[in-house]
Amino acid sequence: MQPDEVLRVVGELQARNLRVWIDGGWGVDALLGEVTRLHDDVDLVVEPRALPEVYGCLSSLGLSVSGDLSPVRVVLRSPDGRQVDLHPVTFAEDGTGWQVGASPDGSDCPYPPEGFAVGQILETFVPCLSAELQLEHHSGYTPRDRDRKDMARLTSRFGLYLPSLY
Repeated sequence: MQPDEVLRVVGELQARNLRVWIDGGWGVDALLGEVTRLHDDVDLVVEPRALPEVYGCLSSLGLSVSGDLSPVRVVLRSPDGRQVDLHPVTFAEDGTGWQVGASPDGSDCPYPPEGFAVGQILETFVPCLSAELQLEHHSGYTPRDRDRKDMARLTSRFGLYLPSLY
């Protein structure tokens, strides 16, 4: 996924008044304000109740569901190889988001209200997950080399502690 395509996907969803936050590698790059590596996909946090609208919007961009791992994740792909991974998160009254079954132990994964931030891709400000939440969500599994590099960039830029797993 190229930066302009990420912005197109996010922009189309926002134009339909759908709440969306960038997660994963593109979320890291948004926080850093620069593209640091190639990305196979873009991870997006969306509300489960909005999924039919999200599917419709992404369908208009040539993406269709190729893997349904609900309630944790839904993968959409286009014939030309673009990929969007949706992470459905339901919000409680206090602003905490909950992703059903997404914690390493299979329990629900929390997204605290302070875990939502703003980053930048190219010249555009975009909603994304905070550096602290990115670190938290990356600590539940054995990291890949690119995860190690992403988390090292975040900890260096934001003065955060890198878990020993890295």
